Amino acid sequence: MPFVKLQSSDGEIFETDDRAAKCSGTIKTLLKDCQLEDAESQIIPLPNVNSMILTKILLWVNHHKDDEPVDDNEEDRTYSISQWDAEFLQVDQGTLFELIMAANYLDIRGLMEVTCKTVANMITGRTPEEIRRLFNIRKDFTSSEEELVRNESE
Repeated sequence: MPFVKLQSSDGEIFETDDRAAKCSGTIKTLLKDCQLEDAESQIIPLPNVNSMILTKILLWVNHHKDDEPVDDNEEDRTYSISQWDAEFLQVDQGTLFELIMAANYLDIRGLMEVTCKTVANMITGRTPEEIRRLFNIRKDFTSSEEELVRNESE
């Protein structure tokens, strides 16, 4: 089975099988468009992903490499997450948001979906004030502006 070498933003080299690497649309396109004949001897730099996040991503893609591709036309509006993914995503908020950004950069749709569902589950049923506290968001509106927005939303 062929392997792909990836280099994190902090210079660490990772090796993974090409099926796992191709869970990333970005890496898959790069391998195809650059026609890397001997991908095993090439190192693909990932300047936007540090080694801690890349380690987690490789764990996720290796677990999911045999999954069916995500159907873009499917309107899955559930917020359910598999037990494995839920345990995998029991991380601090900073790590969760870094995973979202890396999944977006690497075009890993399944990971992007499950991380965003995790955030959606975090805010479901919370008041705006609770959400602001949860994510350390500064309150930009005055009380009167907030009331106006609330009335427009109803």
